[in-house]
Amino acid sequence: MLKILKSGEDVIAIEVSGKITGADLDSIMDRLDQVMTRHDKVHVFVETQLIDGIELSDLPAYFSRAMPLFGKLDRFGRVAVVADQVWVRFGTRFESAILPSISYRTYMPEERDEALAWVEGRPD
Repeated sequence: MLKILKSGEDVIAIEVSGKITGADLDSIMDRLDQVMTRHDKVHVFVETQLIDGIELSDLPAYFSRAMPLFGKLDRFGRVAVVADQVWVRFGTRFESAILPSISYRTYMPEERDEALAWVEGRPD
């Protein structure tokens, strides 16, 4: 399930739980496209809860939309991932290591408000 959260205009803020569907991925990409047309830098807040899988049949369509973003990595600023599962936080740290130009931070669920404030560039 995907929920788009209220956030700053240059922020994509989402909550994801359960199984991630193709419709969820399309919604994320649509939101990303909207924000990138209006802002030079895009910041991302992702809150996950009990992710139990992704519909594999939908990945090819997602990858075809996501691949052009590798040419726009300089347009990504702060990325905060709030996760209740260790494997999600580990995956985020791995992604951060291979994309060092993007500022990543991982947070525990109880640090959610701090994570959103950081992504939005608000003081703690």
